[in-house]
This record gives sequence, structure tokens and C-alpha cells, in this order.
Amino acid sequence: MDESVAGLLELKVYQRQACAVFYKTTDVFGGLSNMAGGYPLTVDGIPIRTSEALYQACRYPHRPDIQRDILAQASPIAAKMKSKHAYPLTRPDWEVVRVPIMAWCLRLKLAQHWGRFSELLLATGRLPIVEASFRDRFWGAVAVDAEQLVGANVLGCLLTALRDRLRQGDRDALREVAPPGIPDLCLLGRRVGE
Repeated sequence: MDESVAGLLELKVYQRQACAVFYKTTDVFGGLSNMAGGYPLTVDGIPIRTSEALYQACRYPHRPDIQRDILAQASPIAAKMKSKHAYPLTRPDWEVVRVPIMAWCLRLKLAQHWGRFSELLLATGRLPIVEASFRDRFWGAVAVDAEQLVGANVLGCLLTALRDRLRQGDRDALREVAPPGIPDLCLLGRRVGE
């Protein structure tokens, strides 16, 4: 595992008031969530309703039938639930590739919704971005009391890093999104980017 990814996996303590926290898509920073509607994506001409649907579809590169079912769902939570039913068929290297795939999904969301999504990212200031969760200590952080959240908060860390690149003036590079260098990244029977 890449050292930069390994560092993301450590549990951290976040002080709620010193962070840009989102839980619901209706929260001030709710548009940062993969569950947020209004940020449809297109990958190789394939329309995708949300970054969550794309992320879930990437679990099954050799199962276009499962991907098609996930992408056909009307809501991001339905896409996630459809994916859960197929978990035993998840690509064998998922634990290794899931973070780079998520980073790619977020980059696509930024590039394809530049104005709205970049403004939302920048509105977080310089605060750590944290996805509050009831139980997910990997992608988010869980409340231990009214003030503290604990978790690896990998989604929040990826968003914070993306925002920091945006602040550093890396705008031109961020507008172009190449497929990640992940073996067998296929969508509906075709290798992504080909």
C-alpha cells in the first residue's frame, strides 16, 4: 500500500467546531457528500447520476450487468444498496484500489461541476473537511460526544487535499482528469479512457 494512502487510514480525533462537517446532503457542506444529487457525471459518454453510483460501479469491473443495475438506480443510496447485494463479487483488489478510485470520482465531480463544486470546497476555508457518520470510521468520523468525532475520515481527507490543490492554483491540472492508473478499470464492458 502506498505510504500516502496508509497515512489516511489512521484514526484521528476531530473537534467538530474546528472543522467543516457534513452529514446530510442538506447541510451547508452537504454537496461534498457522494450522496449529493445535482452533480451528475459522464465517463466515456456514459451518464452517471452521482459520484456514489460511479464509485460503487467500479467495484465490479468485470460485471457490466451489476454495473448497469447500479447505474440505473434513481438515487445514490439505492445505487449503494444495489451494490451491497453483490459484495461477494467485488474485485479482489478492492481494498487496495478503493481510495484511488474515490479520489478519481471526486476529481471528476470537481472537473465536471467546476463552478459550484469548487466554490463549495473553497467555502470550507482552511478547516479540515469531515464527513460525520453514525458508524463509518473509514470514510468518515463517528461522534464520541457532542464535540468530538473520531475516524480515519478518508473521504474528508481526500476532499481537503483536493481543496488545497485548488487553493494552490492547480486549476488547469484539476480541470483535466485522466483515468487512474488502476488495472482493469472498466465501465459497462469497456476499459475507462479507451
